[in-house]
Amino acid sequence: MDMFPLLSDILENSPQVKTRASVSQHLSQLAETFDEYFPEDPRNGHMWILDPFSVDPTDNDVALPSHLESQLLEVSTDSTLKLQWGELELGSFWIAVSKEYPCLALRAVKLLLPFTTTHLCESGFSTVATTKTKARNRLRATLEATLRTPMPVLSRKSFKKLPEWDFEDIYNQDAPPRQTTCAKSLRNSQDESFKKAFLPNIRLFMHKINMSEWNRLSHFNNPFGFMEFNHDEVMAGAKLIPKPNEPLLLPKPGSDRCMSCAVVGMGGILNGSKMGKEIDAHDYVFRMNGAITKGFEEDVGNRTSVYVHTAHSITASQYLLRKYEYKSIPDDEGIKYVMIPEGMRDFNWMEGLFKNQRVTAGQYKNKRPWTYYAEQYNETRFYVLHQDFLRYVRNRFLKSPHLNDPHWAIVRPTNGAFTLFLALHTCDTVS
Repeated sequence: MDMFPLLSDILENSPQVKTRASVSQHLSQLAETFDEYFPEDPRNGHMWILDPFSVDPTDNDVALPSHLESQLLEVSTDSTLKLQWGELELGSFWIAVSKEYPCLALRAVKLLLPFTTTHLCESGFSTVATTKTKARNRLRATLEATLRTPMPVLSRKSFKKLPEWDFEDIYNQDAPPRQTTCAKSLRNSQDESFKKAFLPNIRLFMHKINMSEWNRLSHFNNPFGFMEFNHDEVMAGAKLIPKPNEPLLLPKPGSDRCMSCAVVGMGGILNGSKMGKEIDAHDYVFRMNGAITKGFEEDVGNRTSVYVHTAHSITASQYLLRKYEYKSIPDDEGIKYVMIPEGMRDFNWMEGLFKNQRVTAGQYKNKRPWTYYAEQYNETRFYVLHQDFLRYVRNRFLKSPHLNDPHWAIVRPTNGAFTLFLALHTCDTVS
């Protein structure tokens, strides 16, 4: 009864003694049941969930690994999130946090789930108060400065095979994708193994990298992360990547509610197939690398909706495919360009492209990137695949046994494979 002083005072002065005994017995039984489900005090090490803005991430009572301590520090200094924290209920706040800090938010939500309401959780936590002294504030300022710097650069040579971290299979995810009424949509698959592996709202594209994200992704080799890369050199191009204003593709009117896509490779298997009309009949057509169509329209079609490439593929195609009279990449009006950031040269390329200037460093120094896009380049139609998406494709669908070999760092899915999975996460049906 000591937890409810107002109720205790009312019952103390009430002649209805039986009521007091009944309430007291019920609360005692409730406490016993709570102890049965939670033998350890759930508050221990988790006060940061209730108020991430007044808890020192490095305190002993904050039970978080180092990479989540860094994310908690990022959250605690985010003024926008602090405003949301004052306006949203606890559960809603952590759902909002999940957009930028999925690993930290997942840890918080897992602890909140056993409670039937956020009110009960907050009431349970409210008995513990957190105090901050001037000395702790000075320490926090020092820690903030430290954790806002890039982690030490990891070398691929330090690992004899693919290193696997405890956050290897955790990925950024966006808001749920569009609802589809297409009965044939891949999202409606009943295959249990596929449903377990498939993440319909995996983040497809890059647009913002804070220091916490940089440090997390620096544990993975390219193109799956930033291992061995210099932060400032990458960010010179990465910070210019525009945030997508709309989904890569939208359903077309009159397409029987199903968005159909064709993915066309370059292996030559279509030569003589006469499938051009069938390919072009799809709502959208994906191509990659050289993407030759001129002179082969009867076999491969002539439409291109999405062109996937790297800096290497878009430049090398001009001389590797010269014997096929290849001139440039597809130039369809409104075409969407998707880049795979496979190496440092791609970020150098993007810096020149977004600034409309010659590349200033690396393999393509002095090249003019915008001239390679057949006069169709438009920043609003340019997308860069996210490292989490690339790693997800490898880890869940195309994990090679050669990742356990000494040359693991050069093993990755092809550009064609990444294009196929991009289509699978964008369209209802894919051919």
